[in-house]
Amino acid sequence: MNPIKKLAGQTAIYGIPSILGRILNYLLVPFYTRVFLPEAYGTVSVFFSYAALLMVILTYGMETAFFRFYEKDNEVEKEKVYSTGMISLLFTSILFLIAVSWFAQPIAKFIDYEKFKIYIIWFGWILALDAISSIPFARIRAQNKPMRFATIKMVNIAINIALNFFLILFCPYIGNHFGDGFLASIIKLFYRSDWGIEYIFISNLVASGITLLLLFPEIASTKWRIHPDIWKKMLFYAFPLLFAGMAGIVNETFDRLLLRYLLPADIAASQVGIYSACYKISILMTIFIQAYKYAAEPFFFAQAKEKDAKLVYARIMDYFIIIVSLIFLTTMVYLDDFILKFIGTNYREGRSVIPVLMLANLFLGVYYNLSIWYKLVGKTIWGAWISIIGAVITLVLNLWWIPLSPDHLIYGYYGSAWATFICYGAMMIISYLIGQRFFPIQYNLKKFFGYFGLSILLYFVSTIVVFDWRILQFLFHSIILFVFMAIVIAVEKPTLLRLK
Repeated sequence: MNPIKKLAGQTAIYGIPSILGRILNYLLVPFYTRVFLPEAYGTVSVFFSYAALLMVILTYGMETAFFRFYEKDNEVEKEKVYSTGMISLLFTSILFLIAVSWFAQPIAKFIDYEKFKIYIIWFGWILALDAISSIPFARIRAQNKPMRFATIKMVNIAINIALNFFLILFCPYIGNHFGDGFLASIIKLFYRSDWGIEYIFISNLVASGITLLLLFPEIASTKWRIHPDIWKKMLFYAFPLLFAGMAGIVNETFDRLLLRYLLPADIAASQVGIYSACYKISILMTIFIQAYKYAAEPFFFAQAKEKDAKLVYARIMDYFIIIVSLIFLTTMVYLDDFILKFIGTNYREGRSVIPVLMLANLFLGVYYNLSIWYKLVGKTIWGAWISIIGAVITLVLNLWWIPLSPDHLIYGYYGSAWATFICYGAMMIISYLIGQRFFPIQYNLKKFFGYFGLSILLYFVSTIVVFDWRILQFLFHSIILFVFMAIVIAVEKPTLLRLK
């Protein structure tokens, strides 16, 4: 099978839970932004930002290390790699859970959420369960079982969504309208009317627990024997990835944490909520990039054995640029027509950061594509250095551009958006330049700048030409998309015919 078609097919399958899950989670955004005030939604965003950082620490690069050492023809060696990775993460996750449970109150005080000790414990369980699940999920991907992967992910998503609506919407509705009924009396046995965002965390916890149960066949097949020689090799390979992952999470989430602590106290939580809701608008970009990452990492390692691997990597980049440019253009031209209406009116004041964040995520996607070079040649330390450079850019620019006091107002979350843009742009460029030295790939830069520039140009055209009638505006935006796709098809037609 053509390797590019194979990757496209697996990306589509891995994308099923990502797409549906993100869409369903995206449907929670208008729900949350209408049920909760920006201050409450900001608190949710801050806790999930901490969780993202801790998840990187808890998995400490073992997932990628698993792929690196699992790609062997010897099934016995594969089992050794799997059992070693599984035991390693199980042991560290249990230690983490004990530590979090014991020190929950000091942790809550340290992050300035002293009244929310229970949140710390809940997130400890969520993170431990998800970390333990990561290696079984990695094995499913390595064994090319995308349908099982998709099924389990979809169950996780469905449970999370269902519990959110049940606990936040259905239960209070029954209590308010049928307070004396039988159903209301049953609900009162477990439902607390004074809880709100707490049920967001509980829904995630239950979904993570059930996911681990669904992975029981993979967990039960573990030989439960750690192999010190393999473990040392995996740790040596993964250690730089831990720092790369931590720096990467700083780039992805620390802007919300810095907004929380650097903005004036009376507006901090609401500004985080607004910024986080607008960040969600980049859903289509993040969906595709996440689905692509799930499929691409094991694919790239397997493809490395082929003689034309570099040619395949270059062609994949061409199609990747086309898709992310199209996603950017689609989101932006239809932003006011449809997409912006998915968040509450209190959150729409942050609209102007959306194109900046969309382009930032486009750069991040290209960086993920480029970063395969240091994983294939075993120079993961470069991944750490590049991410650390990005983290420094993120921290410096956010500290500079976020106001430190009411009298030192600069850009607020607008500064955070531009810091993200510059950070990911710099990481993309640095990775390309260094990668060409250690693992040169003849990427088609003309197509990169051509498609990327075309999408930017057409977006600006859509902002300049404005019609009073909404239907005419919609038709004009659709024509813009048609123009982009027509140019792409005209340029790519010879190549597309060869893929058949």
